[in-house]
Amino acid sequence: MAAQGAPTGPAADAVERGFPHLDTVRSAITALYKRLSWDTVRRFDVSVAPADVAFSDTEDLHAGVQRVARVMVQQFRLPDARMIVSFREMEHAAHIELAAGPEYFIELNARFKRHRRDIGAALAHEVMHVYLHRLGLAFHGTRDNEILTDTATTYLGAGWLLLDAFRQDQVSSQKLGYLTPEEFGYVLAKRAAVFGEGPEVWFTSPQAYEAYLKGTGLARADEARPPLAASGWAGRRRYTRDRRHALARPGSTPYPPDADAWSYAFDGRSPLRVSFPCPTCQQRIRVPVRGRMRARCGLCHSVLDCDT
Repeated sequence: MAAQGAPTGPAADAVERGFPHLDTVRSAITALYKRLSWDTVRRFDVSVAPADVAFSDTEDLHAGVQRVARVMVQQFRLPDARMIVSFREMEHAAHIELAAGPEYFIELNARFKRHRRDIGAALAHEVMHVYLHRLGLAFHGTRDNEILTDTATTYLGAGWLLLDAFRQDQVSSQKLGYLTPEEFGYVLAKRAAVFGEGPEVWFTSPQAYEAYLKGTGLARADEARPPLAASGWAGRRRYTRDRRHALARPGSTPYPPDADAWSYAFDGRSPLRVSFPCPTCQQRIRVPVRGRMRARCGLCHSVLDCDT
């Protein structure tokens, strides 16, 4: 079984932007909590430090690569795994064969010999493939599985390196991973909200910092959607209208009919209940409609102030 990193974009307009994979990203966060449990996720409370993946001017390339690979093994709690890293010319950033272990062979694109600052980012993605392989956690299809890998890498403390590898100017661009820069920022912001981190101080790329801010804006919007008490006036107005219509409907068909997996929906009538995604883990929470209350997510243990 093979896993590959995303290719580097050759031109400034080659990098996909925005949030085209957001549904899969949110599903990946939920899957992590379901597979690992809240207690295990909490053990990844410290991210990889910049100093741990930096190369000095005098450090031997191959010794340094093996050192950084060990950093990723330790970050992802794989003490019995050994990464053997080599370089070769290839289209993608990196490649790993997912065998039974304990030795795993990683190939890095030869260009990383000249761009050592991004070796940590490439290795973070590949070592996460090993972690997920051992967990038995995977999505169907290469695209969704790679998005799961990027999301897990970021949420468990090493994905800021992948975002920081995003650099762009008028004539060229570079991006590692399958998420867009803004999606990396979104997952980083989700992690920061749980662990109280401020990853913006680690960025060396101004484009990465801007993408993080955009991702943070969307992550904060998740925390202000009805029926959460922090929702804004416009959201509350629509919620109140939908609740009134749901109360008037005799059946138990969820309302509104166009609700997606990431918005609230009413069902039942005696009593009326509302379900909505937890802003932390995206698992749906279902509570009775009875005004102001506190809801506790059974998956990630978040306690949420709601006005149902």
